Amino acid sequence: MLQQAFNGLVGGAFYALLALGLAVIFGMLGVVNFAHGAFYMLGAFGAFIALDSLGLNFWLALPLVPVVLGLLGVVLERLFIRRLAPLDPLYNFLFTFGLALILQDLVKRQYGVQSQPYPRPSALDGSINLGLFSYPAYQVFVLAVSVLVCGGVWVVLTRTRVGMIVRAATEKPELSRALGIDVGRWVTPVFGFGIALAAFAGVLAAPMRAVNPLMGSDLIITVFAVVVIGGLGSVFGSVAAGFAVGLVSALGNYYVPSLSQTLVFILMAAVLLWRPAGLFGREEAL
Repeated sequence: MLQQAFNGLVGGAFYALLALGLAVIFGMLGVVNFAHGAFYMLGAFGAFIALDSLGLNFWLALPLVPVVLGLLGVVLERLFIRRLAPLDPLYNFLFTFGLALILQDLVKRQYGVQSQPYPRPSALDGSINLGLFSYPAYQVFVLAVSVLVCGGVWVVLTRTRVGMIVRAATEKPELSRALGIDVGRWVTPVFGFGIALAAFAGVLAAPMRAVNPLMGSDLIITVFAVVVIGGLGSVFGSVAAGFAVGLVSALGNYYVPSLSQTLVFILMAAVLLWRPAGLFGREEAL
């Protein structure tokens, strides 16, 4: 059971990173970014391309690819998202949905649908003895880095002036505007940061998951469920729900495999019946 729980925490690390980016983007822009999974996929392919074409190893790709894709997110926000923001939110949803399909098909056109191999870093190729069982060193690294990144983002958001402004504009944008905060000034960098988090998760996933054009679409529906469970726009709720859903999925897959594909959505329905705004959300987010 402990080993399955650890598997769940590792899987939850990816959910937490992706949900954190989604929550920040939704909180500030009110945009349900359906292309988030596509940027997760591009992060994995970015690591593969950096190694295959440029000779850059995992340790160089880990910071470089998220920065490049974060800048791409900034460009997309300035050229498209911002123009659609005054309209019905459905327009941005349809735009990001179409963007996800375009990015997937561009990658399919270049690399096909076959999974691309990506080696684990040699320094993390063994196992670590955790006392009751041994566990692959890379998975331990993924969990540790994800916790550090999520914790670092939380510290920045709660302990710095810039972070407090961003958190206020994310969780209560209308009230922030009423208090004189220029929310629009923070929209572009926050959108780029959310995309960079998705790309970062993709680079982490490359050595342990199949690098293929559909890897983002296979994950994004569950990530949306995570964000809803945690509370739309709630940064802490998204991270906490990400790790919790990872645990529930892993333990459910072990004990009740017949419900493994639907257990997360059963949990989401139960949470919404109990708290329509999510575990840590507010009614104003609905």
